[in-house]
Amino acid sequence: MSIVITGNPGVGKHTITEEIAKKLELSILDINSIAKDAGLFEKNKDTYNVDTSKLEKILEQKISEKKIIVGHLAPYVLGKNKVKIVIVLRRDPYDLISVYKERRYTDEKSKENLGSEVLGIIAHDTISKFQEKAFQINTSGKSIREVVEKVMTLISSNEGNEEVDWLDLITKKNDLKKFFND
Repeated sequence: MSIVITGNPGVGKHTITEEIAKKLELSILDINSIAKDAGLFEKNKDTYNVDTSKLEKILEQKISEKKIIVGHLAPYVLGKNKVKIVIVLRRDPYDLISVYKERRYTDEKSKENLGSEVLGIIAHDTISKFQEKAFQINTSGKSIREVVEKVMTLISSNEGNEEVDWLDLITKKNDLKKFFND
């Protein structure tokens, strides 16, 4: 049974996964790398679409032992029976704006990812699919060490889930236009 780290781009998935993999002496299975190597990405403007059904079949064969799996596509390509726990990393969308600028995302790509984080799409889809195996951690303002400790606690005891609601924050600040197109 594998441990899964998922979330939107820029929340810290790969950084945290590398630290957890070291602590638990697990190999990492990077969903995006596998999709890339298999030629499953299809360019669409400035984003990429993935054939998730083909990717799911490839991953099914690769998940044979205990691993740590990372990728934002996890809720769409992994089966509930293959995982022990799924942790969705979340991050304040105001923080993500600068991350996406640094990564040189286009406005369209930034807003698509920001909107997804604000609405909690990956979190919702993960919780819907994995139910009691799904947890959230808000990485905003936390050090890598603090996030790793929270992840380790969740892995060992299933305690420490953090409810995250960015939509409430954004609407209170009347900032919907900052994160969504008209």
